[in-house]
Amino acid sequence: MNERRYARRVTRIGASGIRKLFDAGGADAINLGIGQPDFDTPAHIKEAAIRAIREGKTGYTPNAGIPGLRSAICEKLSRENSLTYTPDELIVTAGGSEAIHLVMQALVDDGDRVLFADPGFVSYQALATVAGGRSEGVALDAALHIDIEKAKEQMDGARLFILNSPANPTGAVESPDAIRALVEYANDRGVTVVSDEVYEHFVYEKEHCSAARYGEDVITINAASKTYAMTGWRVGFLAAPEEYVEQCMKVHQYCQACATSISQYAALAAYTGDQGAVRMMRDEYRARRDLLYDGLTEIGLDFPRPEGAFYMFVPMGRTLIRQAIEKGVIIVPGEAFGTNMPEHARFSYATSQENLRRAVERLKTILE
Repeated sequence: MNERRYARRVTRIGASGIRKLFDAGGADAINLGIGQPDFDTPAHIKEAAIRAIREGKTGYTPNAGIPGLRSAICEKLSRENSLTYTPDELIVTAGGSEAIHLVMQALVDDGDRVLFADPGFVSYQALATVAGGRSEGVALDAALHIDIEKAKEQMDGARLFILNSPANPTGAVESPDAIRALVEYANDRGVTVVSDEVYEHFVYEKEHCSAARYGEDVITINAASKTYAMTGWRVGFLAAPEEYVEQCMKVHQYCQACATSISQYAALAAYTGDQGAVRMMRDEYRARRDLLYDGLTEIGLDFPRPEGAFYMFVPMGRTLIRQAIEKGVIIVPGEAFGTNMPEHARFSYATSQENLRRAVERLKTILE
C-alpha cells in the first residue's frame, strides 16, 4: 500500500489538549477539564427548537442566518455592548469556533503573524497555523492580564491580534483602559483586532467591555454556547465591517452553508426571551469560583482570583498536575494553552459545588 500523505498545514497541529480529556478518568473521576456548562438549556429555548421542528423549519436558511436572529443579535449588541451593527454586518455561524476559523481563512495569508495571549484558548494557534499564518504568543503579567507594553512591541507588522476577555484559561477580565489601549494601538498600525467575547456574561466584580467600542477595525465574535448553556447547539456569530463579512461569507458558504436552522430558532428565543437563567448561572458560577478558590488557596496554592469565565489557572508544577490526574482530579496542563506557563493547570468550575469540594479534598491528600 502506498504511503498516505497529508497536508502539511494539518500535520503541523496536534489534537486539542482539552478534547483529550473529554471522557478522561474512571467512574469516580472528577472532571474539571471541560469548559462546558453543567446546566440544561433553558426550557423556553428548547421549546422554540421543538416548535421550529413541528413547523417544518428544517431546511437551509440564508447563508448569513435567518433575518430575525440577525436583527435580534444587532439589538443585543446595541443594548448590552453599546455597539451598532446592521444585519448585513453579521454572520450566524456554527458556534464561535467556526467564526474564528472564518476570520483566519479570510484575513490571514501565508506567513502573516497572528498574536494572542499565551496562555490562551487552544484554537487560536491551531487555526492560525491551518490558515498558513505564524502564531505568536503575547506574555501575561503576574496577575494573568495581557502585558500591554509587550503586546505593543509585537504589534508592528502583525495581521491579527486576538483579544479574549473574559479569558480562557485564566479567567482574567481586561479593564476598559487596557482594551482601549490595545485596540487603538493595533488599529493605528493596521492590525485587525478579533475580540472573542463568549464569556461576556460571566464577569463577577468588574464589567465586561467590548473592544469594538474603541476602534473600527475590530471583529467581534460571540456565541450562545456558554451564555445560554447551548454548547451542543453550535450557534454563534461574528460582527464586523461589511467588507470583512463579504470575505468571511465566501468561506462560510463552502464549508458550512448555514448554521443549523433549528439551532437558529432556538438562539432567537435565547436572545429575545427571559434572561433570568443567565443571571442565575452567573451567580452560581461566582459561588463556585469562591468555593474552589478558597479551597485551593487554603491548601497552599497561590494565584490571582479569577475575575470572569468559569476557569482558574493554577501554578502547581508538573509533578502535582500528574498526581492530581492520577488521583482522579481531571485538569488541563498549562502546556495545552501555549508555551509560557506549562507549570500551571486549568481548573473548570462548570461543575457542582459538591464535585469541587471533593476535588479539593483529593488534592489536599496529595499535599499532606
